[in-house]
Amino acid sequence: MAVPITLLGSDELKDELQHLKYKARPEVVAAISEARAHGDLKENAEYHAAKEQQSFIEGRIQELEGVLSNAHIIDPAGLPRDGRVVFGVTVALLNIDNDDEVTYQIVGDYESDIKKNRISISSPIARALIGKEVDDIAIVKAPSGAIEYEIVSIRYEV
Repeated sequence: MAVPITLLGSDELKDELQHLKYKARPEVVAAISEARAHGDLKENAEYHAAKEQQSFIEGRIQELEGVLSNAHIIDPAGLPRDGRVVFGVTVALLNIDNDDEVTYQIVGDYESDIKKNRISISSPIARALIGKEVDDIAIVKAPSGAIEYEIVSIRYEV
């Protein structure tokens, strides 16, 4: 099944994959070799920590390779500008209850990061926004109750 991902998200995952393969992996292999040289592996905390780190790195490499091999890359700049919220767009929202304004980019599951205001296409907010236009009201079902957002603007670039 194809996994939607923005062009920027794809580039970031490729960069992480390159870092893991060509920097982190060789470093942890060297750390394991050095720890082995210290003798008894049963009581060697450095060895066990390095092996655990190696396991994490190899797992992450496999995960990233799987995601990228199934990725359907979408460039927001190339989307039809029909005024509707779709995958990849950046949306400015106004919370009707408290007048707070937030901006989110709707991205794939593997690139979502709330610290960067990137929300997953499968999140409740994104699902409520898809297909809406500027000035529409989107009702988001949150654990604390329904939240109403007015769509202030939609941008089709990163």
